[in-house]
Amino acid sequence: MKINIIFFFILLIIINNCAGTASRGVFGTGVSVALDPRSIGTQIDDSIMQKNLSTRLALIEKSYLLSIKSKVLDGRIFITGKVDNPEEKLKITKLAWETKGVRSVKNDIKVKEEFNFSQSAKDLLITSQLRTAFIFNKKIKATNYQIDTYKKTIYVYGISLTSDERKEVIKEAKEILDVKDVIASIFLVEDLRIQKN
Repeated sequence: MKINIIFFFILLIIINNCAGTASRGVFGTGVSVALDPRSIGTQIDDSIMQKNLSTRLALIEKSYLLSIKSKVLDGRIFITGKVDNPEEKLKITKLAWETKGVRSVKNDIKVKEEFNFSQSAKDLLITSQLRTAFIFNKKIKATNYQIDTYKKTIYVYGISLTSDERKEVIKEAKEILDVKDVIASIFLVEDLRIQKN
């Protein structure tokens, strides 16, 4: 029985990593370049901002490379991850605001607690279920979204082509079993500064 549970979690990790890699696109922005409604210039600017922030975070603390995730969409920075204390969270927020070209910063970093294998496995399962639901839902362009789950709260970042697609994404997230909350940072194409012609 124990071996079956371990095998199940390893399988989930492999599936989660495979799906995440395929949706990164050429510039690593989490949205497929060909399907991304932003102009190539905006995509490159966002990618440069993300790399700039990641590099500066790594220079402050090497462990941030693994513990902090950043996402930039149309000059808006989204940060998730875990830190040891509230002062670190404030320092990272300040660093994000100092990034050239930033329009806004949304900091969803959590202060670390003791590692809980059961909670981490549940979060991984929720993320995998939602990613699968996006893939099978014809109304959602799954490659345009990035999903993070922390303590049964789903964070969804991305670009919707229509308001109906955005509603569908949020609806799918709320239908996942055991989800406490859904925090969606989803922009409509018309909300972007520069779009493809």
